[in-house]
Amino acid sequence: MKYLPLDPKLFVENRKRFVKMMEKNSIAIFNSNDELPSNGDALYKFKQNSDLYWLTGIEQEDTMLILFPDNPDPKFREVLVLVRPNELKEKWDGHRLRKHEATAISGISSIVWLDSLDGFLQPLIHLAETIYLNTNENDRKANLVPVRDYRFAEEMRRRYPLHNYRRSARIMKELRAIKTPMEVAVIQEAINITEKTFRRLLGFIRPGVMEYEIEAEIMHEFLRNRATGQAYGSIIASGDRARTLHYVSNNQECMEGELVLMDFGAEYGGYCADLTRTVPVSGKFTKRQKEVYNACLHLHDYAKSLLKPGISILAYTDKVGEEATRQFLKLGLLKKEDVKNEDPDNRAYRKYLYHGISHHLGIDVHDLGTRTEPIKAGMVFTVEPGIYIEEEKMGIRIENNVWITRTGNKDLMANIPIKADEIERLMKK
Repeated sequence: MKYLPLDPKLFVENRKRFVKMMEKNSIAIFNSNDELPSNGDALYKFKQNSDLYWLTGIEQEDTMLILFPDNPDPKFREVLVLVRPNELKEKWDGHRLRKHEATAISGISSIVWLDSLDGFLQPLIHLAETIYLNTNENDRKANLVPVRDYRFAEEMRRRYPLHNYRRSARIMKELRAIKTPMEVAVIQEAINITEKTFRRLLGFIRPGVMEYEIEAEIMHEFLRNRATGQAYGSIIASGDRARTLHYVSNNQECMEGELVLMDFGAEYGGYCADLTRTVPVSGKFTKRQKEVYNACLHLHDYAKSLLKPGISILAYTDKVGEEATRQFLKLGLLKKEDVKNEDPDNRAYRKYLYHGISHHLGIDVHDLGTRTEPIKAGMVFTVEPGIYIEEEKMGIRIENNVWITRTGNKDLMANIPIKADEIERLMKK
């Protein structure tokens, strides 16, 4: 890992939260992700299962966590399963965790090697009445590949058909949505690195620069500040390309008079930042660009003012939509008859703002959490309204990350330049 070691208390606390929600005399098992082949003998870069990481902090492949809080033997109430280090394999693939190293990261003292798992796990299963198994229940999931969690669940049901089974994912969705102060501190570090990067870009962007050169500057600043890398593929979209929400080609020239929309964030300690800023390539907004930018910033601030405990994301999005309608009328994008005759299921403002305003943020960029239930203190959200005008070949989005408090929210990106005049001043320097 590139980042500095995290306090293992973060993961100890997360496990305590999960165990409190387990049924009596139950066992929970969490698996690491698969190592996936790309082409030939190559593998895709390994990315740990988010739930397993949330509970342990372990990034190594072929890892398992076993939680059995009612085990008669206290020594084995939480167990970490690891690959046994192999001297020859390490000459090729590098160092693998020793027991004391895994304990220092996770706070788990009982370590079992993977090659002895079968003989160790079966007696525990026989003691338990209920087995918690984990699968990916992120609502945005679209992958049907039978990954390790699903194969493991099928094998457990075949070998132990008379046990009761429960879904860990239901608990994880509730717990991971509420961030502890220790988790937010790690998110803040990812944000601080992202801020440094944005300030670097303000002195780099100029007419003639390529989108991929901006992306290279992002990666450079991330890595030199100990980030694991990008939290997601950076979007560097100049001109009309800014209207494509997930534009990733990043291969065009940034021209004088255009805006460039940059959506990027660092990953640090397993947690993500998610920033969007839109700046003038030449260093100064035109009158119309600034007018639209300030309308988008108004929507951003208005949306942020609504994010507090008690409101749901769906209700919040509707309120932001009402304000977007008012702003788009002022900008001349909509007429009163457009609003009067709008389809309730496809409102008029959606022509110029066609995505959601906020999503949960944490270990995953689109983190676990509900959209329909009331927001609770401790949740972390993005706030990212945009205005996309096909007729003017313009796209503007402004995004910050906020932590929900008991009475409102704290903007974790409050120090990152956001006002048009400040951006122009910093670019002029």
